[in-house]
Amino acid sequence: MSILNFIIDNIFTQAAIIIALISFLGLVLQKKPIGTVVSGTMKTMLGFLVLGAGSGVLQQSLLFLGDIFNKAFGLKGVVASIEGINGQAMTDLGLGSEIAVGLLGIFIVNVLIARFTKFKYIFLTGQAFLWESTLCIVFGYYCGLRGAPLILAASIVGGCFATFMPAIAQPIVRQITGSDDIALGHFCTIGYMFTAGIAKIVEKVSGGKGKSTEDIALPESLEFLSDTYLSLMVVMVPLYIIVAAVAGPAACAKYCGDTNFIVYAFLQAMQFVVGVYVLMSGVRMLLAEIVPAFQGISMKLVPNSKPALDCPVLFPYAPNAVVMGFVFTTIGTLIGMVVTPLFGLPVVLPGVLSNFFAGGTAGIFANQVGGRKGVVVGCICHGIFITFLPAMLSPMLADIGFIGTTCTDVDTIVTAFVFMIFKSVAGIF
Repeated sequence: MSILNFIIDNIFTQAAIIIALISFLGLVLQKKPIGTVVSGTMKTMLGFLVLGAGSGVLQQSLLFLGDIFNKAFGLKGVVASIEGINGQAMTDLGLGSEIAVGLLGIFIVNVLIARFTKFKYIFLTGQAFLWESTLCIVFGYYCGLRGAPLILAASIVGGCFATFMPAIAQPIVRQITGSDDIALGHFCTIGYMFTAGIAKIVEKVSGGKGKSTEDIALPESLEFLSDTYLSLMVVMVPLYIIVAAVAGPAACAKYCGDTNFIVYAFLQAMQFVVGVYVLMSGVRMLLAEIVPAFQGISMKLVPNSKPALDCPVLFPYAPNAVVMGFVFTTIGTLIGMVVTPLFGLPVVLPGVLSNFFAGGTAGIFANQVGGRKGVVVGCICHGIFITFLPAMLSPMLADIGFIGTTCTDVDTIVTAFVFMIFKSVAGIF
């Protein structure tokens, strides 16, 4: 068991190692020369680590923005933190081993479904497996399952989500990328499809799809904004500075030290842009290596399979939609904060981090289906949607002992609802 725990803790939770090993396996199965195998494996890991580095820079910048945003506007409520739920589940409930083994079980079920059914999607976002395993184990435990039945139930439910969520999103992902080489492996897919559905309604009501966010025509004096990173800077710098100015120097003091808080906010906005630049570079490097390498697995182990990768792989296809998706999803979460108490639900504080990654991806989906209008309306609705679902989950978590917290990835939330439905049905019989 200790060896298994070591492998799970040090291999299966390290997404860079998983993806590198998969690239290695794919190249070996294609009988590539040793130099090509080593080069492809290392470049795959390097691309993923560059992507992760960009994501890390983004996260640090967004953590600053999220904290001062809440202080600027005096927001109080339930915190969305799957990390907190994971930590409490492993310590207070003693479910660390079950979560670890469940993670491995989810991956195995995913591979088996891909191998023996028409749903040929291999989910490769390792961190997402951990969060899915956490919710499956916690709610399976709450439903009275223990030991092997708990791990088996979590593996089956989680494995189904890991396989079918990429399948559900693939028709739109195929349109976004213009190919069928990759899939989306991010447990916010239900939110993306909800947004696409709203964008489709907008398209029908407005009499057509309308212009894409990527086709914005600019006057000559503003042509510099056609550069993705400069246009991102023009949006983010004022946002950071205005929020910092409203929050005041005291709210920013623990971050900025001796630096003027407005100057620090400006630098953090620029760090955000740097993070996006690094992330995009990592995405391009990763895709250049993983797609050809994956052909070996597709041909030998799981015929015609596709790698389901984390949401930033879609960002280069519609960068303007990412920014608009983030902005309008954030507006939607603020509306959701006002509306949820009217339904007797707790207030969920907006998570700037999830608003960017999930909101940006939702913007890409909405733009593909309904153009700019679809992005505006769809992403506002998306923000409300991803506020309501965590608010609905919070009382259930409180019954288990997780007070004042919830999580944001809507697919994992729906996973919890699935277990609660099973519990209700079992209670009837």
